[in-house]
Amino acid sequence: MSLALYGHPFSSYTQKVLIALYENATPFEFRCLGPDTPQHAAEWLRRWPLGKFPLLVDGERSVVETTIIIEYLQLAHPGPVRLLPADSMAALDVRFLDRFFDLHVMQWVQHAVNGALTGDPVKREDGLALAAKKLDLAYAWLEKQLAGRTWAAGEAFTLADCAAAPALFYADWTQRIPETCPVLRAYHARLLARPSFARAVNEAREFRPLFPLGAPDRD
Repeated sequence: MSLALYGHPFSSYTQKVLIALYENATPFEFRCLGPDTPQHAAEWLRRWPLGKFPLLVDGERSVVETTIIIEYLQLAHPGPVRLLPADSMAALDVRFLDRFFDLHVMQWVQHAVNGALTGDPVKREDGLALAAKKLDLAYAWLEKQLAGRTWAAGEAFTLADCAAAPALFYADWTQRIPETCPVLRAYHARLLARPSFARAVNEAREFRPLFPLGAPDRD
């Protein structure tokens, strides 16, 4: 098997790539990184000394950064689900939304998580308060942006939805998507029901106690 993915099932960015792989039933070997699998760490760090995951290995080629990994998969291992449109302007819209979910949703979840990981109650509350404010802004924008759409960029499931699914999943744990955003809540529900993401969620279920803000008993 030529493709190998280094990552962790509970990692939002690992899930982003897993969704793309599952969408196209792309064969690959998952090499979980963690205390129970030390055999994978040396090769992972040899290939990517910056120590970030996920990392995709295709033969001798290493590919990092989730958006680039998914675009690479479409180029080198295409499947029936095209995650980036052929039309250049449509692809630009998808790329923008991909960046929105990474930078304006998931980044603020990580900000809150980092505050909690300090163990300092003040930093925890400050981090959560700022994240809540920023996420509410993102939710309000998305509520308008997604109106009339099935998926983030329209009727087709794309790279943007691969980014949106884990970002909104953990964002909703951090700052609940309010009832005043019914369009966004419905989109979130469609993502949870998508088989590729449902599989990723179930594979990560055992790790929920690791969420430092406390994982809700739902989803």
